[in-house]
Amino acid sequence: MNIILSGKQINLSQKQKDTIETKLSRLEKYFDKDMIVRATASHKKDKSCVEVTIPVNKSVIRAEATDYDMYCAVDEVVSKLARQLRKYKTKLKNRGTETIRFENIDDSSVSNEEEQKIVRRKKFDFLPMSEEEACLQMEMIGHDFFVFVNADTDSVNVLYKRKDGHYGIIEPE
Repeated sequence: MNIILSGKQINLSQKQKDTIETKLSRLEKYFDKDMIVRATASHKKDKSCVEVTIPVNKSVIRAEATDYDMYCAVDEVVSKLARQLRKYKTKLKNRGTETIRFENIDDSSVSNEEEQKIVRRKKFDFLPMSEEEACLQMEMIGHDFFVFVNADTDSVNVLYKRKDGHYGIIEPE
């Protein structure tokens, strides 16, 4: 497993780097081949934040944790990633494909977790609108995201509110 570690607004000591790499290397047993794991450590106000992203085939497994202690944040990220890998395992087993080593993932914890299912479906007409109109509509309904047809590109876009309070748009290539 190749771990790419970076610091954002923080200089990591060698001890911190070694600890993060050691704890993330515990996840190595879940994969058949060399995986590229991107880890970013940052410091915001009094808290440390650790973000880890692992691309697996056509999907991405990502976790983020914030704590006053960086080592606690790393532990929390590793546990979140392990939980996500267990969920990913059940989805792959249901499809009949294998891309991670299943023998290293505990089945007992997977069966205890509630399987996700679609419980509600909505249908509505898309009206072409500008990005500014979509922002206004999203704020009026009070959601974190809004799906709309972009009047400029005539394609379906997703507008979402970022953690920093700004907006982002997801659009097809």
